[in-house]
Amino acid sequence: MTNYVLDTFALFAYFQGEKSGVPVRQLLENCPTTGDLISVSLISAGELYYILKRKQGLIPAEQSWNDLHRLPVMLKLATEARILAAARIKADYALSYADAFCVALAQELASQVVTGDPEFKTVESIVPVMWL
Repeated sequence: MTNYVLDTFALFAYFQGEKSGVPVRQLLENCPTTGDLISVSLISAGELYYILKRKQGLIPAEQSWNDLHRLPVMLKLATEARILAAARIKADYALSYADAFCVALAQELASQVVTGDPEFKTVESIVPVMWL
């Protein structure tokens, strides 16, 4: 069993049917059999929503939000402890605040971050990354 945390890049690739979304789809399809746990920070989910709304409009953003809730993922709140952990990561590494939440969640859950976002190269020393 492996734990994974999907970042916004991975979510976007999956929902847009991009080539880099194929491994994400495979993780999601196989997790009931493998017992792998897949988590998503609600901060990342919100980032996906606003990007889709800005670029494609309300309907694709709403559809992806609703579809995300049907996937075999655990949506994780931004708890006070996670907010502080993300703030510490953001202060020490060159990555976005939303990505810092993804890293904090991955550390907390002993998970691999699933991404293709090159910003995560800066944190490979503190969290394992599965590159798309």
